[in-house]
Amino acid sequence: MYHFFVESSQISPDCKRVDIVGDDYNHIANVLRMKVGEQFSVSIREEQDKRELFYEIEEITGSSVIGKLCFIEEVGNELPSKIYLFQGLPKVDKMELIIQKAVELGAYEIIPMSTKRCIVKLDEKKAVNKVNRWQAISEAAAKQSKRSIIPTVSMPMTMKQAIAKAKEMDVKLIPYENAKGIEETKRLIEGIEPGQSIAIFIGPEGGFSEEEIALCQEVDIKPITLGKRILRTETAGFTIISWLMYHLES
Repeated sequence: MYHFFVESSQISPDCKRVDIVGDDYNHIANVLRMKVGEQFSVSIREEQDKRELFYEIEEITGSSVIGKLCFIEEVGNELPSKIYLFQGLPKVDKMELIIQKAVELGAYEIIPMSTKRCIVKLDEKKAVNKVNRWQAISEAAAKQSKRSIIPTVSMPMTMKQAIAKAKEMDVKLIPYENAKGIEETKRLIEGIEPGQSIAIFIGPEGGFSEEEIALCQEVDIKPITLGKRILRTETAGFTIISWLMYHLES
C-alpha cells in the first residue's frame, strides 16, 4: 500500500476526508494511475502526530485526490528511541545511499559531518543544494518504509559542532577500528532503554583520527567495535543502526 505525508490542513477535523494535492496528487493520478476504490495511507507531517491513517479513493478531480477514511492505526512505526546519525562526509554519492538506508532502518536525524580525514569539502552554496537533495531522499525513503515522520537531514557541521550537539544525548557511541571487545559493544547496546536518545558517530573513508577519538572520549562518547572486520563508512552506520533497531524492537 502506498504511503504519503500530508499537512494537517489537508485532513478534515474529524479525519474522515483527506485532500491530496501537488506532487503527491500527480504521483497518484498520473504515475501510479490509481483508481477510485483503491486504498493508501498517510501520516501527518507534524511530528507529534504518530498515527497512520488509511483512506480509500473516493474521487479524483483535475487537481486533487479525495480520500474517505477507512481506519486509523494509533501506534506508528517509529522506534521508541531517537537515533541521531552523525555521518562523516563520504566521497561521491555514498551519502544518498546512507541517508536512504538510515531512514529505512529508523534513524531520527542525519547530521553530515566534516572531519579531519574527509575528502569532500562543501561551501555554503553547495551544502544548501546537497541538503535539499538529501532531504528529498529522506522523504522518499520515509514514504517507502511507511515512517510516521520524515527524518531531518541537517546542514553539515564540523566535528566539534557535532560533539557539542551530541553532548546532552543519553547514549553516545563511536565505532572505531582500534576499539576492542565485542562483549563491551553488546553490553552497551543491551543497556539502552526505550526513550533514551542515541548518538552514533561514523567516520568517512579514512576513519577518525586519534585526536578526534580522544576529543569524543572527553565527553563520554564511547568507542566500540563492530567486529573483527573493517567496514566501509556506508556499511558501518547500517550495521549499528540495525543492531539498535533489533534491540529496541525486541
